Amino acid sequence: QPNGGAPGAERDGAGPRRSTESEVYDDGTNTFFWRAHTLTVLFILTCALGYVTLLEETPQDTAYNTKRGIVASILVFLCFGVTQAKDGPFSRPHPAYWRFWLCVSVVYELFLIFILFQTVQDGRQFMKYIDPHLGVPLPERDYGGNCLIYDPGNGTDPFHNIWDKLDGFVPAHFFGWYLKTLMIRDWWMCMIISVMFEFLEYSLEHQLPNFSECWWDHWIMDVILCNGLGIYCGMKTLSWLSLKTYKWQGLWNIPTYKGKMKRIVFQFTPYSWVKFEWKPASSLRRWLAVCGIIFVFLLAELNTFYLKFVLWMPPEHYLVLLRLVFFVNVGGVAMREIYDFMDDPKFHKKLGQQAWLVAAITATEFLIVVKYDPYTLTLSLPFYITQCWILGIILVLTWTAWRFFIRDITLRYKEIRRQKQEHRHDKDKCLSNGDGHSALLDEPSGSKLRERKL
Repeated sequence: QPNGGAPGAERDGAGPRRSTESEVYDDGTNTFFWRAHTLTVLFILTCALGYVTLLEETPQDTAYNTKRGIVASILVFLCFGVTQAKDGPFSRPHPAYWRFWLCVSVVYELFLIFILFQTVQDGRQFMKYIDPHLGVPLPERDYGGNCLIYDPGNGTDPFHNIWDKLDGFVPAHFFGWYLKTLMIRDWWMCMIISVMFEFLEYSLEHQLPNFSECWWDHWIMDVILCNGLGIYCGMKTLSWLSLKTYKWQGLWNIPTYKGKMKRIVFQFTPYSWVKFEWKPASSLRRWLAVCGIIFVFLLAELNTFYLKFVLWMPPEHYLVLLRLVFFVNVGGVAMREIYDFMDDPKFHKKLGQQAWLVAAITATEFLIVVKYDPYTLTLSLPFYITQCWILGIILVLTWTAWRFFIRDITLRYKEIRRQKQEHRHDKDKCLSNGDGHSALLDEPSGSKLRERKL
């Protein structure tokens, strides 16, 4: 889950603390838990490789050896990254935890690139190396159909339509939006993304039957109950985190057993907290950045459904769940790095490494979908859907032009007029002033005196 980083440690005295950052009190205790253990990891890694080389007999199964070699290569890379990679903005529960997910991001991006360079048939059959049950086309489940909340035709269970929709994805929706709220840290952005995704499901249900849902499933169960409740709980958690006092003390410096246990539990909470103030209407740059964040967020959401469709993965497969767990861990770091890059460009002069990787992963996933099933993506939108999207785009562009161009020109023109009126008013006051009047009267007399002298 997204934990706040250590902004005081990040800045190293380079500039004042932002007003949105919480105060942190730390006694600076550096225990064994926090020290670097590069030599220890290197020794254990060398021993493991030596055991495989000298004491273990190599199996004669080529496919098995290939799989094991790839896994071993990934593990060695993860060991290197956890001990040597650059730290990100978060430090709890341990910086090595976030370095691990950074390296997982690199591995996942390389895997996506490999899949992208395969033929469609080879790429789908390659998934069999991960799970032999994959590589088989699967029917998509249609959540639409009979949309009666109360079905009088079913005497045994007239509410069967509701019970059919209450599957394992309902709590997944709630916890997913709870964690997304902790990432984005803004109520209105979360609501816009939640509502926009439902509109995308309406728009794309002709491509994926999985998007076909009843109206009450879209707006009551998803937006209001699952998403809305998750956003509400997330905002309450954000309020607590922003008001919490962050005072850290070394575990062995705490005298009581209860205090030690409490300190261990709080190790899995943020080191400090930064309240995100996106302010999208403050400038054109921030407005375009926020629109870009919303676009990438929605694209990543759509990739979840389209990827499992083109790669023939059932929704309940563990790879789909692992991808969601992956984005939960890397998404919080990426959003913090994006916010720092937008809000404090003097200190954060380039986009963070995790944010860069998340953007690259999202783009690569979309390219895989485009390559593996261009026919589905090119199915034309219904005419009324096209009209709605054109109208929405025109409204957004019109508001952008008014807010950042027409309104600014109008305000600038009004300010110039106001300054001119103030200048005229000051000039009139000067003319009506006694000293100014006498000075004007004396000027002709002085000129006549000079003429006489000449």
